[in-house]
Amino acid sequence: MSTEADALLVSATQRLAAVGNDTARLDARLLLAAACGVEPADLTLGRVQTLQPAQRARFARMIARRERNEPVGRILGYREFWSLNFRLGPDTLEPRPDSEALVEACLARLPERTAPYRMVDLGTGTGCLLLSILSERPQTKGVGVDIAPGALRVARRNAVDLGLKPRARFQLGNWLTGIGATFDLILSNPPYIPSADVLALAPEVKDFDPARALDGGPDGLGPYRILAAQAPARLKKGGWLAVEIGWDQGPRVADLFKSAGLTEVAVLPDLGGRDRVVVGLKAQA
Repeated sequence: MSTEADALLVSATQRLAAVGNDTARLDARLLLAAACGVEPADLTLGRVQTLQPAQRARFARMIARRERNEPVGRILGYREFWSLNFRLGPDTLEPRPDSEALVEACLARLPERTAPYRMVDLGTGTGCLLLSILSERPQTKGVGVDIAPGALRVARRNAVDLGLKPRARFQLGNWLTGIGATFDLILSNPPYIPSADVLALAPEVKDFDPARALDGGPDGLGPYRILAAQAPARLKKGGWLAVEIGWDQGPRVADLFKSAGLTEVAVLPDLGGRDRVVVGLKAQA
């Protein structure tokens, strides 16, 4: 026998599908679970049958927001990344699975789990990259730099939530300007969308992610030129620069790294097989 929860889920799925949502049922299920304060599995197991008026109203507001293309993560206020939950804010990008390729590349270049590495994450946003790496390297310490004070507030809260505050520091800044320390790892997921392409992005991105975290200048390579110019002086010998890239930017970013004197430059794929990461080493000699 159909329950109120079942009927609401069907209705919401139909509404989202009608506006072209390809993940309508999944989105409706996640939002209904959040509105009821339960896990999605509880819906599957039939543990929710009726809703309280406040829950019903909350779910209606959530579905209305999703109909307007607002991402589920924005509606919930958090997004899972590297099996960790990260709070979001208007000044942060929403973490996406493709960026986990950058975390994997960085961990492979910090191979000793208990070594006291030092790292800096430029354009840290939610702190998802920095904090995910710190969660895997218990003696590593890191700095997250961002130009947006609002992003730093979110990143600091995420560090507290994840129990990583003692090893994570966040500061206002513009790339590596004014940073005098040297690091084993410098990483960044910088803005890399060519300016002319930003308005053609999916509504979930262009309407809800901060524009300055997307726009990489006329050819999308502006931030990589800055990083290639600044990073070598701030890397320890044997240290790595690692960046996320757009799928078609690998050869050009690799050339920038090589021109900056980095060695062992490599372009690495994400799980979908597309170029996603470029790394380069500051040689020991």
